Amino acid sequence: MSQHDPNNAGRRQFLQAAGALSTLGAGSPLALNLAGIGAAAAQAAPADYRALVCVFLFGGNDQTNTVIPFDTAEYNGYRSARPSIARQPADLVSLGAVAAQGGRSFALPNELASLAALYAQGKAAVVANVGPLVVPTSKTEYRDATVPLPPKLFSHNDQQSVWQSSAAEGSTVGWGGRFGDLLAASNANTTFTAISVSGSAVFLSGQQILQYQVGTGGPVTIGALSGNVFGSPTAAATLRALLTAGRPHLFENELARVTTRSIDAAAALGGALSGAPALATPFDAANSLAQQLRTVAQIISVRQAIGAKRQVFFVSLGGFDNHDSLLDTQPGLHAAVAAAIDSFYRATVELGVAANVTTFTASDFGRTLTSNGDGSDHGWGAHHFVVGGAVRSGVYGRFPTVALNTDEDVGSGRLLPTTAVVQYAATLARWFGVPGSSLVDALPQLANFSDRNLGFLG
Repeated sequence: MSQHDPNNAGRRQFLQAAGALSTLGAGSPLALNLAGIGAAAAQAAPADYRALVCVFLFGGNDQTNTVIPFDTAEYNGYRSARPSIARQPADLVSLGAVAAQGGRSFALPNELASLAALYAQGKAAVVANVGPLVVPTSKTEYRDATVPLPPKLFSHNDQQSVWQSSAAEGSTVGWGGRFGDLLAASNANTTFTAISVSGSAVFLSGQQILQYQVGTGGPVTIGALSGNVFGSPTAAATLRALLTAGRPHLFENELARVTTRSIDAAAALGGALSGAPALATPFDAANSLAQQLRTVAQIISVRQAIGAKRQVFFVSLGGFDNHDSLLDTQPGLHAAVAAAIDSFYRATVELGVAANVTTFTASDFGRTLTSNGDGSDHGWGAHHFVVGGAVRSGVYGRFPTVALNTDEDVGSGRLLPTTAVVQYAATLARWFGVPGSSLVDALPQLANFSDRNLGFLG
């Protein structure tokens, strides 16, 4: 239930020093820049509402069975490279030919048909071969280790962190949180700038902004603070007083402040949600990702009541570490992802904010083109989806040749990324309202890349 208190800069400085909110340190140029330009960036940002929604696929989604080359020769090469786990043509829905990819054709599995439909409607895009890079890297440079590489490649925990923060496990500041730092001043209550419906995520942690965690039932509350406690109508008030009273001890006092902030935020958000009309768009009650996205849609529906103009959300689904049983497991996961994102997009249409909300996928890493029998192993680059009313349909970046021993194959068909995560993030940031002059403050490694707008958002 972490939240941000905008009224006490001294407390923030204490937390940065004592809690090490950034691996860069509170006194670093990045921290000072973010703190100094946040208000100015907010003033320069458009007045309309914008939200980014990160859908993280924990475990490492197999990208080769997610976006599949569909020209006859390339499809045959795909099936030849992984004969035991390739999807059959009858199981695929075509996206058609893509001029920007040399006229190549692509397809998605039938389980992702709703995303293919959004693609056809001009509301979804594919970003090809995205992965963490420190600098543009060739296969020779990777092999000879002549350029800096992301830390601890192919490790789940570390690559989850690198995707979300550009640093290995232990990092405490993510790029979604940095976006929040820059634009939180747009919000009347900055507590609701960065919201997770999936537990703690470094993606949402900023230098100034702290993530606020909710459940699929809404804000998390302290149950004993409402109603009678042990049969006493005054016990709840007494308990609240004990939990929130100031203390002479520095850490005890900080705990009391955090608790007070949490109670107040839960009351504000809970009150707003209780007065909101129910969503007409159906969400599958048995689909955990759909329920998380339903909560995001509900929070967006009360954006005016909670004073929000810029919000970043985090939701997730696990189960993608398919070293075996890929053809048995991934289709069900894909169906859950597609159904959840489709319902969420429809809800944004219902709320009149489809053009103001952009949903995008992320994952630990992609996986090997080669099969270990009936699954695939840890890889690097992967393909991702972006969905929303502002999206320009297409396949962006450079889609790799699906074959072994290519210039993008660093071993067993592990893709050397041709689009860096920071380039993907920068494109989202520009649409979100982060000024171009502030992109490197939010994404320091972006300084190493010239292309900072991939073009998939209008």
